[in-house]
Order: sequence, then C-alpha cells, then structure tokens
Amino acid sequence: MLNYIARRVLLMIPTLFVISALVYVIVDLPPGDCVTSQIDELLSRGDPDALRRADELRSLYGLDQPLWQRYLEWVAGMFQWDFGLSCQDTVPVGDLIGERLMLTMVMEVSTIAFIWIVSFIIGVYAATHQYQAGDYIASFIGFVGLAVPNFLLALVLLYVGKVYFGLSIGGLMDPEYIDKPLSWGKVSSVMQHLIIPVIVIGTSGTAGMIRRLRANLLDELQKQYVVTGRAKGLPPMKLLIKYPLRHALNPFVADIGNLLPEVISGSVIVSVVLSLPTTGPMLLGALKTQDVNLAATFLLFVAVLTVIGTLISDLLLAALDPRIRLGATAEK
Repeated sequence: MLNYIARRVLLMIPTLFVISALVYVIVDLPPGDCVTSQIDELLSRGDPDALRRADELRSLYGLDQPLWQRYLEWVAGMFQWDFGLSCQDTVPVGDLIGERLMLTMVMEVSTIAFIWIVSFIIGVYAATHQYQAGDYIASFIGFVGLAVPNFLLALVLLYVGKVYFGLSIGGLMDPEYIDKPLSWGKVSSVMQHLIIPVIVIGTSGTAGMIRRLRANLLDELQKQYVVTGRAKGLPPMKLLIKYPLRHALNPFVADIGNLLPEVISGSVIVSVVLSLPTTGPMLLGALKTQDVNLAATFLLFVAVLTVIGTLISDLLLAALDPRIRLGATAEK
C-alpha cells in the first residue's frame, strides 16, 4: 500500500506540471493581454501618455518577456507562495486570493459533505423501499435536481428569502465581520451563511449520486448471494451492510475525483449570483481581463484538488472492495 501511494504521489508531480503548462498557455492564447483593456480606456479618455504607460505596465507585469520565461518564473515562484503580480489592483496573486481561497475550500468541503450524506441516506432508502412513496419522492428530487440549473435555484431562494422571510442570504458572512480577524463570531456567521450556497451548489451533485447509488444497490440486491443470505435467515440490516452496500458504493466512492471539479465549476456562477467572496467571481473576472497569473493560479488549484480527489477515491476503493488490487497482478 505504501509503495502504491508513493508511486501515485510521484506521478502527481509531472501531471500537475503538464496541467499548469496547458492552463498557462491556453489562458494566454487570445489576442491582447491584461494591459490592452486598460490602455483602451486611457485612449478613450484622450490620455496622451497612454502608449508610454502601456510599455511601463507590460514591463511591470513581465508581459514583455517570452511566454516560456513567464511560465518558468511563475512555476518557480509557486514554492514560495509567489504567483506573480495580478493585473487587478497590481498586487501579488498570493495576497489577493488568501482569504478567498480559504472561504472557497470551506464552502467546497461543506458542499461535498452535504452531497455524500444526503445522497447516501436517500439512495439507500430508495433502493431498499423500491416502488414505495419514499422511492418516488427520492426519484422526484433527483429529476428536479438534475433539471433545475444552480443559478436559477439561487435566484429563487434569494427571492423567497427576501420577500417572504425578510432575509438577506447574499455573501458568506455578516457585513461587520468583513476584513476582520478570525473570531468565533466570524466563524459562526460563515456557518450560517453557508447553508444556502451549500444546498444550491450541492443539489445537482446530490441528484446524480442518488440515482447512481440507487441503481447500483438495486442491482446488487437482486443477485444470488443476497437471495441465499435471506434464505438462511440473515438479519436484513446485517445482510445489507456486509455485502450489497459495500459493492454498490464502488461507483459512489469513485466519483470523488470528478465531484471536486464539478462542485468548483458549478459554484462560479452561483457565487456571482449570491455575491459570495470566493474565488469564483475573481476567476471569472481574471478570464475576462486575461489576467494570466491570477486565472492560471485558480485553475491550477482546481487541478490539484482533482488529482488529490482521484488519489483519495482510489485508496478508498482499495480499502472498500477486496476484489480491487493495487498492483498490475493479484496473488492467487
């Protein structure tokens, strides 16, 4: 097991380097750069020094250097938490994303926990109560979650909360805690404001997981070894947990690697709608303005989470199902 983990961790390093190179090149591909829009604004105002300032800004951001040299400097700075300068307010990217990155991780971890818990409970109940009222309700929830876009659900909850309950559910904390040091009051405020974003972002992921877990568990419950166990008089709960549920959880656990990027990408538009101070709105702005350092840093963060999530899912699968072998061959 330790050798397997070591090989996977070593494989993650070149994988992340390749992803970082692709991300950096793709973000830089469109014509122009982050200085172009600033200079266009200055020219529209009739600033005679606009072109001179353009050269100064490109030199400041390193845009006068070749792409490969900028990329290597960006990669070298990662190990010191230095991701270069951002075109937004001309501040280091590391300082710009500090608190937003932490709030994003808190929201994503909470969303994934919500998806797993709700999907597991509803999926197991629906499979063990097939064609009963609970099964139909779970199926209805699944179809609604898959059909309704996240941003539309966010708008509906914004309207309902404001009109019918007089609540403001935008943001991730009360205004008095913004730019304040960490405290129990700030943590409590963040926890309260997380409820709506977690429900909105997790709905679509929960719907898909419920359907997959229900289908897999129903398939296992109809196999011969389950029928034999029932005939021998095994308690229903013991029979369910010991074999069918463990086998049905394989795809459920394998979705961890795919769930992380889906949750993060789905939270971008929701963060804009709900005015959440996470990395989503900043990433959207960075892509629009071609802020290469800022956008590439965010996308690399998503890649790191995806690779780590895939590793975790593989380890959990190996621990969950003895039929899965970590090596290329299995001992007989």
